[in-house]
Amino acid sequence: MGRFRFWGILLFAVGLASVRAHAGATLLLEEPYSVDGTFAGTGHVAVYLDRVCADNPVVLRRCEPGEKGVVLSRYHGIGQHDWYAISLIPYLYAVDSPDKVPIYADVRLRAFLRDQYRREHLRDIVPDGSNGEMPEGPWVQLVGSAYDRTLYAFQIETSEERDDELIAFLNDAPNTPRYKLISANCADFVRAVINFYYPGALHRSVIADLGVTTPKQIAKCLARYSKHHRDLEFQRFVIPQVPGTIKRSKRVRGVVESAFKAKKYMVPLLVWHPAIVGAFAAAYFTGGGFDPASHALIFDPSRDLEPPMTAQQRVGYMNRLEAIQRSATEDVALEGEKWRASVVEAEPLLDEAGRPVLRLKMGSVPIQVGVSRQNILEETESPEMGRKLVLLRLHEELRKSPSKVAYSDVARDLQLLEDLGSVRAERERLAAERETIVLGEPAKPR
Repeated sequence: MGRFRFWGILLFAVGLASVRAHAGATLLLEEPYSVDGTFAGTGHVAVYLDRVCADNPVVLRRCEPGEKGVVLSRYHGIGQHDWYAISLIPYLYAVDSPDKVPIYADVRLRAFLRDQYRREHLRDIVPDGSNGEMPEGPWVQLVGSAYDRTLYAFQIETSEERDDELIAFLNDAPNTPRYKLISANCADFVRAVINFYYPGALHRSVIADLGVTTPKQIAKCLARYSKHHRDLEFQRFVIPQVPGTIKRSKRVRGVVESAFKAKKYMVPLLVWHPAIVGAFAAAYFTGGGFDPASHALIFDPSRDLEPPMTAQQRVGYMNRLEAIQRSATEDVALEGEKWRASVVEAEPLLDEAGRPVLRLKMGSVPIQVGVSRQNILEETESPEMGRKLVLLRLHEELRKSPSKVAYSDVARDLQLLEDLGSVRAERERLAAERETIVLGEPAKPR
C-alpha cells in the first residue's frame, strides 16, 4: 500500500507542475556505454536549463515563449570551445521536434539523424570530412544521447535573476578548451553551474571517488540537497534509452565502486595486495548506495511525466503481447537472423515532413517503413514490417526494469501493433475487392 500511496501523491504533484511548467536546472546523469562502460563506468553528466536558450551553441540568451531550453556540457576534443549548448530534443534524439523522434533505432539510423542535424545546425563547429561526408570524432556526443544510453534527471527550481546572471557570466567568460580528466571534467563543469545557483550544494567525494568529481557523486549531492531544502521544488525522472538494436548502456558508478565491482581489477589485487582490496571495500560501503531511478517518473518528449509501470502491469502487458502473437503468428513473429539483418542493413531516409523512415530490402523488393509514431501508419508500405519493428520495441521495453518504462508507453505500443494489423486487414480487403472487379468473380478468402 505504501508504494501506491507514494505514486498517488506523486501523480497529484505532477498534475500541478509538469516537466514543461516546472522551470529550473536539471542535472542529467547519463549511463556509460562503449569504452567508458567497459573500463570506467562513470558515465557523463550535463545540465539542462529550461529558461536558457541559445542563438548558437556558444552564445546564450533567455528563451522566447514556446522554446524548451538548452543542455550545457563540457566536452573534450570537440571544436575550439569548452562547453556547448544544444536544445533539449536534439540533444536527446538528434531531431528538432518530438514528432520526429523514432520509436526504434539502430546504428545506421542513429548516424544518419546525427549527420542530418549536424549539416543543418552544427557545420560551423563540425565541418564535413575531407570526402564531404560525416566526420568521425567525439562531436557525436552533442546530439542523440538517448540512442546510446539511459539518462537520469534531477530537476531543482531556479530563479529568473540567477538565470540572467549565469547567461551573462558564461557569455562573457572565455569559452576555450579546459577539459582535464581529474580536475576539470564534465562533472566539474556541471558542479560549477549548479553551485552558481546554490553555492556549496555539490561537492567531490574524497572517499568514494578519491577526490575526483564524478557524475554519480554530484547527482547524489543534488538529491541530498533537495531533502534538506524542501521549500525548493524538486523532481526526478528517467529518460529511457531508445529501444532498438544498439547495445544497451550500463549502470553508472563512481571511481571506487567501479574498481571494487570489476573482477578484472579486484581479483589480481586480492591475490597480491589484499589490504588494498580491503581499503576499496571500506570506501565503497562507507559511501553508501544511491539508486538514480528511485521514485523517478518517466520522460517522453510527446507527453508530461508519468509514473513507471508496476511489476503487475508488466506481467499483464507480457500476457497481452503473447496473446497478440498467438492470434497472428504468421504476421508478427520475428523471423530470426535473416529478418534482423535486413533491418540492420536498411537505408535510413526522411519523409516529406522530415520524419525518419527505413527502406528495407526483403528479397528484391524495397519496402519503406515509417519509424516515428506520426508516420508509421501512413508511410509504411508493409504493415507486417511495421509490426515487427514495434515488436522489437515492445520486447525491449518489457525486458527492462519496470522502473525505466511508463505503463502508458507500453499500452500505446500495443495499440500501435493492433492498429498496424487493422491497416493490413483493410489493405487486404481492398485488394480482394479490386481482384473481384478485375476477374469478375468473388475473391477467394485469405
